[in-house]
Amino acid sequence: MPLSEQEQRLLDEMERHLLHNDADIVTAPSGDRTLSYRNLVYGAVLLLVGVGALVAGVALGSQLGAVGSIIVGVIGFAAMVAGVILAATPARRIGPVPERKGPPNKSPQSSPSFMDRMNDRWDRRQDGR
Repeated sequence: MPLSEQEQRLLDEMERHLLHNDADIVTAPSGDRTLSYRNLVYGAVLLLVGVGALVAGVALGSQLGAVGSIIVGVIGFAAMVAGVILAATPARRIGPVPERKGPPNKSPQSSPSFMDRMNDRWDRRQDGR
């Protein structure tokens, strides 16, 4: 069942409003913190080392004894927690936060995103081109 003209206008207005609000949320400045890939990699490595220590503590439980197995397990668990905390900790930016000018995701050197291409195709289809 096709939409009436009023319903179509209302839907178009809601889409424009949603796109405008989502663009504001996506481009909102995050202060002086940014994702640190170094922390993410070090945290993931520390997490894997912790899992390895935990598995080794369980596997070598009979050879290490009950107390030794518990100590290795606690150390492994602490390493996993530290790895997650390190991976989730953003690094501080040095210097002023750059201001964005113009519409979001519209830099001249980057190609349009998948969603931009799909929106363009949808608009062309609706216009009958």
